[in-house]
Amino acid sequence: MRKPSAAPVLRLLAAALVLTLTGACSTLRPTASEQPAFYSLDNAGLDAPGATAEIPKAAMAAATLIVNPPHAASGFQSQRIVYVRAAHQLEYYAHSEWIDPPAQMIAPLIVAALESRGRFRAVILTPSVASGDLRLDTEIIRLQHELGSEPSRVRLTLRAYLVDNATRRVLSWREFDESVAVASEDPYGAVVAANRGV
Repeated sequence: MRKPSAAPVLRLLAAALVLTLTGACSTLRPTASEQPAFYSLDNAGLDAPGATAEIPKAAMAAATLIVNPPHAASGFQSQRIVYVRAAHQLEYYAHSEWIDPPAQMIAPLIVAALESRGRFRAVILTPSVASGDLRLDTEIIRLQHELGSEPSRVRLTLRAYLVDNATRRVLSWREFDESVAVASEDPYGAVVAANRGV
């Protein structure tokens, strides 16, 4: 009687081992992560005059305004889009971001809005070598998607100070607080509402 060959058994064990290792390698492979969507705050809604708009004569004698880039309160300095489900708790959308921190995007919008009024000889965004008579300092207190109501809302609070550059005295200050309902309960709906609020 002949002894059975060990070769078929070894081939079967080798095949099982290869299948096991192939399965293990596929579980170690990193999964594809969702790429973030990037959004902007822009001046699409501003009714700024064109380059050919005539400047009122009163503006020619007016002061030059220097606009400092806005500061942002803690939690609002990054590109992450903030939402709030519970008071005092800021959360961030995982796959939706601003293209820049909101303070950087709002600065040119402030300049465009002030230029469109025609009340200043010039409105200049810093940094600049130009000097001015007045300075505008602003701070974003909040820019957040508030999920506590139906429909949810985006809330923007901006504090502004007008300063006399010569005396460093605060001439005026105001807090702007805008709340806009969102059209869709998602990050894009919040972005559209934020642009309307700005």
